[in-house]
Amino acid sequence: MIASIPSASLLGVRGRPVLVEVHVSNGLPGFAVVGLPDAACREARDRVRAALLSSGLPWPLRRVTVNLAPSGVRKTGAGLDLPIAVGLLVATGELESAAVADCGFVGELGLDGTIRSVPGALPLTDALTSPAVVVPPSCIPEALLVGKPVVRTARSLRELVDALSGRIAWPDLRTVSPGPAQARGVPGTATADRACGQGRAGPLDLSEVRGQPMGRLAIEVAAAGGHHLLLSGPPGSGKTMLAERLPGVLPPLDEAQLLESYRIHSAAALPLPPAGERRPPFRAPHHGISAPALIGGGSSWMRPGEVSLATNGVLFLDELAEFPSPLLDLLRQPLEEGVIRVARARATVTFPARFLLVAAMNPCPCGERRGIGSCVCSAAQLARYSRRLSGPLLDRFDLHVAVGRPGVRELLDSTPAESSASVAQRVAKVRELAHCRGVTANAALPSASLDLHAPLTNAARDLFERQLCSGALSARGLDRVRRVALTLADLDTSKRVVDESHVAMALELRAGRAALLGGSGEL
Repeated sequence: MIASIPSASLLGVRGRPVLVEVHVSNGLPGFAVVGLPDAACREARDRVRAALLSSGLPWPLRRVTVNLAPSGVRKTGAGLDLPIAVGLLVATGELESAAVADCGFVGELGLDGTIRSVPGALPLTDALTSPAVVVPPSCIPEALLVGKPVVRTARSLRELVDALSGRIAWPDLRTVSPGPAQARGVPGTATADRACGQGRAGPLDLSEVRGQPMGRLAIEVAAAGGHHLLLSGPPGSGKTMLAERLPGVLPPLDEAQLLESYRIHSAAALPLPPAGERRPPFRAPHHGISAPALIGGGSSWMRPGEVSLATNGVLFLDELAEFPSPLLDLLRQPLEEGVIRVARARATVTFPARFLLVAAMNPCPCGERRGIGSCVCSAAQLARYSRRLSGPLLDRFDLHVAVGRPGVRELLDSTPAESSASVAQRVAKVRELAHCRGVTANAALPSASLDLHAPLTNAARDLFERQLCSGALSARGLDRVRRVALTLADLDTSKRVVDESHVAMALELRAGRAALLGGSGEL
């Protein structure tokens, strides 16, 4: 007898429909899985057998062949355990075929018959076209986000068989669904995001930053215009402190962005945030991270990397110069296109990668800025240090800000600075103007639209001309400075054109690049 059970397999951040075909025939007892299964799929034989016997269900001493269609596409993960077990029960007559009609199944089986969670429950459920889908209890919140099928669940294989046979009612989703306390390791939770203060109730606030007027302005401009930011300064100047407060001034995620972030974190096997949490993600990988962990991929499981997990949020690279140069250059393409394509011999996966890049680094190996105090680095050390960052990567940063250590009076001043809530209101207004221009942020404006949306006064045009003629500004940097100047003009609600003061401040916010390169180099 043959049984066909709908299911799905995960590829990247998307699910692919899989039809699990189970054939039971006379012959020597055996169990074969075909259709390009990976090691986890092939091991389903032992898990399914133990789960059936532990649940008091028969294991057929006959020839069993399981085909995972389409047969030419590789299947990964243990999420096909449950549909294989259900198909086997239907093929042997333990379940009526009508009982599983119009129902898809996703889940891993424990040896005791329990139904366990699988990575990517949200995209897997979305890939199913069945009117109903059965998922593990811990995957209910993710499956419900899809909104298309009727979601059902069972704690064990025995309970599932009884519910399909009509002997018991389907379990109430509210009684078996995990609570918000189980959400961890995702945007907005203390375990994944340094920006959340490691257990604090909310994001860190800009009011805690002492001094640093230029750094605070850079954070506001980066958030308002979506401009990538590089902070350079000696240890203790507050670079990391500023960067960690950036998510607190970004606009909350809209419905589409929220669902995309859910999909990515689900595919990465990270639990979803508590209901109502719309804070942009903040990812801060260590400089010892590997290339697959940064951009995504892997040998068997094509997992999204940190750049994808930071989509619609912030990717913070602390100690930028300590990252290997080849690893940093991998970011150049996703910074331009907003996606990253990982090609392997067996599959090619496209991961989303639309993030705001913020980086921090010391001005030299010893950490002290040249020309100020006690820098002990030789000319050769400084040259090697500056070569760690390629010119094309540095050119992706619209803002290059050099920050210094705050003064004693600033550190001891008890007067609170402007809060993140006040800054976030101005940022939201600038983002609304960008939406009216047809982009999510000013940094995404095409060059052809700058003359329309960022008209220059005569004084601003003269300032650009002097910069270009002196060689201090390149043609490529011209458009980037104009976009930053447009963001500054949007923040300056008293003016609607880009004037000389906005251009001068945009150039000042980019001047840190010359300091980083030793006081030379075009902007």
